Amino acid sequence: MDGPLNDLTVLDMTIARAGPTAVRLLADWGANVIKVEPPSRGKGGSATGGRRGPDEQNLHRNKKSLCLDLKSDTGREVFYELVPQADVVVENFRSDVKFRLGVDYETLKALNPALIYASISGFGQSGPYATRPGVDQIVQGMSALMSVTGDPGQGPMRVGVAISDTSAGMFLGQGILLALLHRQRTGEGQWVHTSLLEAMMNKLDFQGARYTMRGEVAGQQGNDHPTQVPMGMFEAADGYVNIAAFGEVMWQRFCEALGADALFAHPDYQSSRARGQARGQIKEDMNAVTRAFTVAELEQRLNRAGVPCGAIQTIGEAFESEQVKHLQMAKPAPHAELGDVNLVRSPINLSAFPHPQRFDNAAPDAGADSARVLAAMGLAEQRIEALLAAGVIT
Repeated sequence: MDGPLNDLTVLDMTIARAGPTAVRLLADWGANVIKVEPPSRGKGGSATGGRRGPDEQNLHRNKKSLCLDLKSDTGREVFYELVPQADVVVENFRSDVKFRLGVDYETLKALNPALIYASISGFGQSGPYATRPGVDQIVQGMSALMSVTGDPGQGPMRVGVAISDTSAGMFLGQGILLALLHRQRTGEGQWVHTSLLEAMMNKLDFQGARYTMRGEVAGQQGNDHPTQVPMGMFEAADGYVNIAAFGEVMWQRFCEALGADALFAHPDYQSSRARGQARGQIKEDMNAVTRAFTVAELEQRLNRAGVPCGAIQTIGEAFESEQVKHLQMAKPAPHAELGDVNLVRSPINLSAFPHPQRFDNAAPDAGADSARVLAAMGLAEQRIEALLAAGVIT
């Protein structure tokens, strides 16, 4: 595809989800991404399922696959020959693994001083937990995210998506772009790294700042906003909606749009402060009003009045909604065996690079591009055949 990163070559050593999320950002915007993976994997599964399943197809689209044995001296030497031709190397091994493989930043920097080397780990590159294995749910708990998710008194609750993986991936993608801008000005490469734990501590955002500034430990608020009242999930005649009616103007508009004169006149709800203090009771009284309307009626009346309101939808309903369809959040990617597979596009929109109607390619089978990649990187055909015969590449 024609994209702003067309001139970049990326060696992608990532596994699982966090690292591939970062690399996907680069691949979606035109970078030449070569996924370097072990020959032993073949077409088998991983933590994110088989290569032809929805998860890996979505994570590894727009990439090429090179199966290369980095544990062998010969395979490592081949990798060292590729590094000087690369702009970015990305890995998300446990923090000590890259040193055992001989693919750490200092080693590769000696081969390519302008290299951007990017890493994600579970807990950071140094410190008492640096070598611990870290996966999304473990970090959701250790970062306190689960302690502020779910209904009060019901125990901790995980967020329904792999939030620490995808957040760390997005932050690393941003870090890579920052490092590329720095290199453009100075010619210098550098090591960019983040971790699942750092990403989630950052994502605590205002609850985190409430602790760092005031020592306040936020708790669970369920489907209600932690500070703004009333704002949360409410009952409709045929489902549920989220409504944001906080502040004097929104509150008046909410009551007028639904004909809730008695609610507006209620003596306990005459100021934002009073409504905040009556959080539980106002929720019950509002539900008594909203239950008289369907989801569609609430959306129409409240949004028309300038009060944010939206249905609680399933994944299917969200993808089939008119706005998501208009935004074309799903688009096809061609696969040699599976045909066109529909995947979820990047949420970034650039006026100079409109989204194409199709992805360049779906995720390749492991090793599908090995010979072609090495030939394009300058290895002779005879040498490639010898590497294939020795099982160094597949």
